[in-house]
Amino acid sequence: MGFGEEIFDFLITGFLRGGMYSLMAVGLTLVFGVMNIANFAHGEFYMLGAFFGYFSYNYLNLGPLGSILAAGLGVFIVAGLVERTLFRALRRRSKKQWLMNTFLLTLGISIIMQNGAKLIWGSQYRGITQMWKSFAWLQKYGLPPDRAISFLIAMFSIVAFMLFLNKTNTGRAIRAVSQDEVGAGLVGINLGFIHTLVFALSGLMAGVAGASLLSITPAYPFMGMMPLYKSWFVLILVGMGNIGGSIVGGLLLGFLETLATSYLSVYLGSGSQEFICLTVIIAILLFRPNGLFGKAVKSASE
Repeated sequence: MGFGEEIFDFLITGFLRGGMYSLMAVGLTLVFGVMNIANFAHGEFYMLGAFFGYFSYNYLNLGPLGSILAAGLGVFIVAGLVERTLFRALRRRSKKQWLMNTFLLTLGISIIMQNGAKLIWGSQYRGITQMWKSFAWLQKYGLPPDRAISFLIAMFSIVAFMLFLNKTNTGRAIRAVSQDEVGAGLVGINLGFIHTLVFALSGLMAGVAGASLLSITPAYPFMGMMPLYKSWFVLILVGMGNIGGSIVGGLLLGFLETLATSYLSVYLGSGSQEFICLTVIIAILLFRPNGLFGKAVKSASE
């Protein structure tokens, strides 16, 4: 393989890895930036999306795109119900220690969802051999079809979400709440509706990610831990609550992992990805604790 081909493979692999990291991180940072919730159940919404996508594809015969849309919609509804029933009640009763209380609540939700999925669907892996069979010709150009299409879905979802935030009245209301929740409430924005919508949209993005990667990562109850870890890595890297930065951070993570796999695994072994990621996290926390593009994080009482 020539140097040019090697660089091309490196760039393609980095982009394809990073696309879904960006989508997951945007959903996580949305909830943190608007609602000040450190959501440690975000990986379980990814898991739900994978299961919903699997059953939609195999039993409802919705096809790859229909299954991904159905999974996203299903997780959107579940996440919205979680916010309405749990977080809204907690917000009424817990003005102080909000960040810590929501951290504990999301941790509990994560454990319940993991074990609930195991109880309902069992511990076996449920995957799809290949979702986008009609795009098998991409393999000739060194592009794994399912990963390439999942990258395009991730980028389309992010662009659609950014247009929604910037071009619609509801999107502007979400941005207003993220900047000044009290002021937004005073000018008539329905805070309850915005909170539910934001949490549901975050779940939708995680669900789309989980369903899109079914042929690469099959559905099983405890699959959410690694996507959650990657999402938090991106948030620490770029700064908490930075939606635009999360897109860049996801791609940076994809390139870091590709670099570790391609060039450092010879020296560091199979744990090269984790070693590089943790090294970067430690460096960011030590020398730039607000992240590469971040600003000071709101306190729990704000």
